[in-house]
Amino acid sequence: MSKKFWEQKPLHEFNEKEWEAVCSRCGRCCLIKLQDEDDDEVYYTDIVCRYFNQEDCSCTQYQDRCRLVPECLKLNRDNVDKIRWMPQACSYRQLFETGTLPPWHPLNTGKPLEDRYTVKGRCISELLVSEEDLEDHIIEEEEI
Repeated sequence: MSKKFWEQKPLHEFNEKEWEAVCSRCGRCCLIKLQDEDDDEVYYTDIVCRYFNQEDCSCTQYQDRCRLVPECLKLNRDNVDKIRWMPQACSYRQLFETGTLPPWHPLNTGKPLEDRYTVKGRCISELLVSEEDLEDHIIEEEEI
């Protein structure tokens, strides 16, 4: 059995195609997060960015996402170890922390990610929630 590219080199050596392939398309990073001003604690909500396509768990404006949504933080080789709000189940985080991808990852299964590992059907668009109601949508990370 030959080793896969993610088993042969560290994340910072991945080319662009390899880097993008690590994303499992779960949608967790597209959930709106709130940060407490007093203690900097980060809270997840079940609200997803307006550009999130819930059918295939992708960004409809992927190339322009950081321009359209300035708070959208582009995960890259230089910051993967610094973004503390990345979900525990994030493939980049898991690969960085453990050196391996979970068994359910599309690179391991050869199939698209199963819905049960995504936010599909468990989130609502930010366009449907007023800013004053955001806190009502806080969820535990394990719920996503």
